[in-house]
Amino acid sequence: MKQSIWMKSFYYIVAFLFASISLYPIILMIVSSYKPTIEIFTNPLSLPKSFSLQTYEKLLDQVPFMTYFYNSVFVSVVSVLLILITTSLAAFYIARYTYWWNNILFFVFLMGMMIPIKLGIVPLFILMKGLGLTNSLWSLILMYTAQGIPLSILILTGFFRTMPMELEEAARMDGASDLRILWNVVLPLMRPALGTVMIINFIQSWNDFFFPLIFITNEMKKTIPVGMLSLFGEYSADWGALFAGLTLSSLPMLILFFIASKQFMEGLTAGAVK
Repeated sequence: MKQSIWMKSFYYIVAFLFASISLYPIILMIVSSYKPTIEIFTNPLSLPKSFSLQTYEKLLDQVPFMTYFYNSVFVSVVSVLLILITTSLAAFYIARYTYWWNNILFFVFLMGMMIPIKLGIVPLFILMKGLGLTNSLWSLILMYTAQGIPLSILILTGFFRTMPMELEEAARMDGASDLRILWNVVLPLMRPALGTVMIINFIQSWNDFFFPLIFITNEMKKTIPVGMLSLFGEYSADWGALFAGLTLSSLPMLILFFIASKQFMEGLTAGAVK
């Protein structure tokens, strides 16, 4: 009994240490967002001398941060919605229908995970330019949607195959169509997998730096990762305003994870036990 108590105490201590190490960069980022650049370099690990919003005001004055923020939200939300709609339909078809080409179709989707999309950036840029989508947020939306489909298909198809078919057969006997079965019966049970897909793809599109740098040159169309580059000068950088921007840009991801963290953890362990 004493050994069990000591082991539990040891596990709690280890978990606390790991949590502290993980949260420390976030706390340091938030604390540094209230410091001017000089104070960040002179006292990097201390609390600010005064908690003022001067760095946040400077951020909003120096760059159109709210425009960057809106662009990032629009691109990420629309991309995730398109991924959820397309992959739920495709995964339901692959998992529930027994045509001979389903395995081939599933393998074609998985090939998207094997081939790095950045290797084809030159033809992709030519394609977007031919479609007139350069300097358009829809070029980013199409790229993130295409990039997120393969992994989402893998997650949702595996989750579909673990679900019993009796519920769908009962709804089909009551006269429900396939789309109604998917919407009213299957998708409510798919919340863990959908939460996992949503979080993974939202973080990927929100933090991406590469594609906005290539496809977007208009200042008012930039997303946060590229727009924040303007805070770096040739010889210096406004680190206080930079940390303020990082703090504001991390809020949507933190809110999303707190809302969907339960579904995310259930989705990661789905199918591990029966």
